[in-house]
Amino acid sequence: MNNQKANHSDTLISHDQWINIEGMTPEEYKDQGINLEIHYSFADCPFGKLIVASTQKGICSLSFANDENSAVTTLKKSFPKASFIEGTNILHQNALSVFSQEWNQINPITLHLKGTDFQIEVWKALLEIPWGKLVNYGNIAKKINHPKACRAVGSAVGKNPIFFLIPCHRVIQASGDCGNYYWGRKMKADIIKWESDDLPVL
Repeated sequence: MNNQKANHSDTLISHDQWINIEGMTPEEYKDQGINLEIHYSFADCPFGKLIVASTQKGICSLSFANDENSAVTTLKKSFPKASFIEGTNILHQNALSVFSQEWNQINPITLHLKGTDFQIEVWKALLEIPWGKLVNYGNIAKKINHPKACRAVGSAVGKNPIFFLIPCHRVIQASGDCGNYYWGRKMKADIIKWESDDLPVL
């Protein structure tokens, strides 16, 4: 990645500049995903081994896979009746390139996600948090015009199925405490530090 530090005239990137979220329709996950064909593969990133999965439309899951069998089992629980095929594809490769390429070379990425309207609204708001910046749950609640919904926002953040690409690690408590994280507080702190050490700009 580009190690150039941002100055006041630079614009820090945010994930919404190259990531789009498309919500699954009821037909697409009808009967526990019976209409979906999901491809999955494994890859390494700076924080560990990942399992990445996609439908024909986009990435539907990205999470840690310290134990590959357990990771596949967890993935299949999300869509019990979908068809699963192991093997990488261009969608996987492009999504994973965020860990290794120059940011101005990344192709647009579509996330094809199952979620409520509120959850998807929150996840889209997370995409707008600039790289290296931190916000609290109240900031997100105000962003989506639900200023009193901090707890609901926290729940939606916690159900984010996409590691790093939807940057829920950039949301902390109003007190300044790092707060909880699905993959552990230490992992969250490590990611925040990694980002603060490398501020890519456009």
